[in-house]
Amino acid sequence: MIKNKLVLAVAPFVALLSSTAFAQETVAAGGANKFDAQAMAALGAGIAIGLAVLGGGTGQGKAAAAALEGISRNPGAAGRIQTPMILGLALIESLVLFAFAIAFLLQRNIGG
Repeated sequence: MIKNKLVLAVAPFVALLSSTAFAQETVAAGGANKFDAQAMAALGAGIAIGLAVLGGGTGQGKAAAAALEGISRNPGAAGRIQTPMILGLALIESLVLFAFAIAFLLQRNIGG
């Protein structure tokens, strides 16, 4: 179990660090171009939306689980629990959509 966690923790770093071995000579000499900025903008947009979806999905799952647990313990309070839960889920979803919009604008403005 610990070995699996270690492999999962180290694999992204190895994948990111190995790409420097294939870098072009102009980048090593300090000659960055506009395509470097476009690539980094696309990478940043992809990571941003990925993290937003991961966090939003986790938050919605925990909120729904807590609400269902509360309703199962006290079925009479279902109406008082359901409304704030739906409001919370809507706010979480709006944050994910906001992150999507920011990632889209980042890629569009720098990438095009």
